[in-house]
Amino acid sequence: MSSIVIALPKIEDAKKIRSVLERHGFTVASVCSTASSALSNASELGSGVLICGHRLPDMNYLDLSECLPRDFEMLLLASARVICEVPSSILSVEMPIKSGDLVNTVSMILMQQDRKRCKEKKKPKLRSEKEQNYISNAKMMLMQRNHLNEEDAYRYIQKSSMDSGTNMVETAQMLLMLLYES
Repeated sequence: MSSIVIALPKIEDAKKIRSVLERHGFTVASVCSTASSALSNASELGSGVLICGHRLPDMNYLDLSECLPRDFEMLLLASARVICEVPSSILSVEMPIKSGDLVNTVSMILMQQDRKRCKEKKKPKLRSEKEQNYISNAKMMLMQRNHLNEEDAYRYIQKSSMDSGTNMVETAQMLLMLLYES
């Protein structure tokens, strides 16, 4: 789950931004005034958005972005003068902030993170060498005994696996047992 951390030099400003976000349905995990507390909160939370100013008492935004956990995005709140020098990898909103711009930007970042997380979940898991050997051996046996080419043997294992509702490794193991018995 993505979280929102707000780090601004003036804690009152951070609380105002939190109230704007909460009015629009977001949950803010923490509000702080130093980069070190923002980093510790971000590392505990895992993923989300860090909304920060360009200069905090203990660190500037560039140093902070380098220390940020991999699954955290930074949203910089700064003046137009500062924003023109910001690297393209850091999203920014110009001060003074329009609440609509802030809400839309935070929403966009969180949606991108959700999509990214869903894509990572859908990626097939890599097979171990042992599992890969089962599939390779089953393919070889099918190629030798049934005179199939490698692609057709693979497709046969794949289709059998789908038909029986088991994964390919289990299907390959069953095929090997059947082929060795005969």
